[in-house]
Amino acid sequence: MDHQAELDATGLLCPEPVMMLHAKMREISAKDVLKVTATDPSTTRDIPKFCQFLGHTLVEQIQQEDTYYYWIQKKEA
Repeated sequence: MDHQAELDATGLLCPEPVMMLHAKMREISAKDVLKVTATDPSTTRDIPKFCQFLGHTLVEQIQQEDTYYYWIQKKEA
């Protein structure tokens, strides 16, 4: 999937991936898509909640073995 930015949170445990995601979302432009790669299973709960709470769109979520991929579109300003 097309994306403008990436965040590698592999090897990090809760709450680090979401804290990094929060900071990264501030850096990218409205409507840009961020690809997140993580290995912490709690991200399957935390990242959708993060998007819902802050109004970003979780475009796609995929799990391949022990790695989780998320594509998040930043909300409009």
